[in-house]
Amino acid sequence: MKRLILASLFTLSASAAFAFPVTVDSCGTPVTFDAAPKRAVVHDINMAKMAFALDLQPSIVGVTGITGWYKTDDTFKQEQGAIPELAPKYPTMENLVAADPDFFFAGWYYGMKPGGDVTPDTLAEHGIKTLVLTESCIHLDKDRPAASMDLLYADIEKLGTIFGKETEANALVADWKVQLATIEKTVGDRSGTRVFLYDSGDDKPFTAGKYAITTAMIAAAGGRNIMDDMETSWGNTDWETVAARDPQFLVLLDYQDGGGHEKLLGFLKAHPAMKETEAVRNDRFVPLRYEELTPGPDNIAAIDKIARALHPEAF
Repeated sequence: MKRLILASLFTLSASAAFAFPVTVDSCGTPVTFDAAPKRAVVHDINMAKMAFALDLQPSIVGVTGITGWYKTDDTFKQEQGAIPELAPKYPTMENLVAADPDFFFAGWYYGMKPGGDVTPDTLAEHGIKTLVLTESCIHLDKDRPAASMDLLYADIEKLGTIFGKETEANALVADWKVQLATIEKTVGDRSGTRVFLYDSGDDKPFTAGKYAITTAMIAAAGGRNIMDDMETSWGNTDWETVAARDPQFLVLLDYQDGGGHEKLLGFLKAHPAMKETEAVRNDRFVPLRYEELTPGPDNIAAIDKIARALHPEAF
C-alpha cells in the first residue's frame, strides 16, 4: 500500500511538472512560462478580483491602482489580506521593481500607457512577464472583434494556465456560463432597449464603446449600448450625439460605492439636452460599481442587475 501511495504521489508530481512550460497569448504576443509565477503584482480592482477568484493570493506580492480611485468593501479587504498596495493609482517602474515581481497583470489604461515607462517591453528588461487585459488590446491593435463575454472568460482561463489552475478556471467559466444562460432565458426575446453608460465627464461624457465588455453585458441583459459604434473600448463622446440617440435607460458608474451615481444623475437632470431624454425624464437607471463593469468576476451578477432593472416584468 505504501508503495502504491508513493507511486501515485510521484505520478501527480510528474504530471504537475510536465504541465509547464505553457504559452498564452497577450494581445497577439505569445508569452511563455516555465513555471507558475511566485511573485505576482496585479493592477486594478477588477483584475485583483480575477486573481482572488482563483485563490492566487499566496503568489501575489502586491496590488496597484485600487485605493486611489475606489472604495473597497470588507469582502475585498479580507481577500486582499496582508497583500500590500504598492501604488494607489498607476505604478511606476520603481514601485514594481522594488517588489521584485516575476509577473504583472495589467492592461492598456489599466496600469500601463502606450509609450509610457511601464510596458510589457520595459518590464521584460527586468525579468518581469506581463499578461495584458484582453479588453484593452484595442488601444494598440485595431483589428479586434467586438466585445463579447469571452473578454472575461479568456483572461480567467489564461490566468489558470499561467498559475497551474486550469481546472479551477474552467470550473469558474462553466459556472458563469450557466448563470448567464439562466439570465438570458429569463430575458427571452426582449432586446434593443437604448442604453447609455455614463462613467464621468461634464464637457464630454466618458463612456463604453464597441470593444468594452460593458457593451456585451448590456446586450446580454436585453439592451443595446447606444455608443456601440464608437471604435474603442472606453473613451469620450459628445452630449449632442448621446441626446440625439435618446437613451431609454442609463447605467451610472458608482465610484463611491453607494451614492456616487447621484452626482451623475443630478448633472443629467440639469443638462439642457440630456434632461429631455427618455431615460432621464423617467428616472430609468441602475447604479453599478467600476469592478462590475470592467472584466472581472462581478460581471455576471451585474448583468443580472441590469436585466432586472431593464425588464422588471420578466423577473
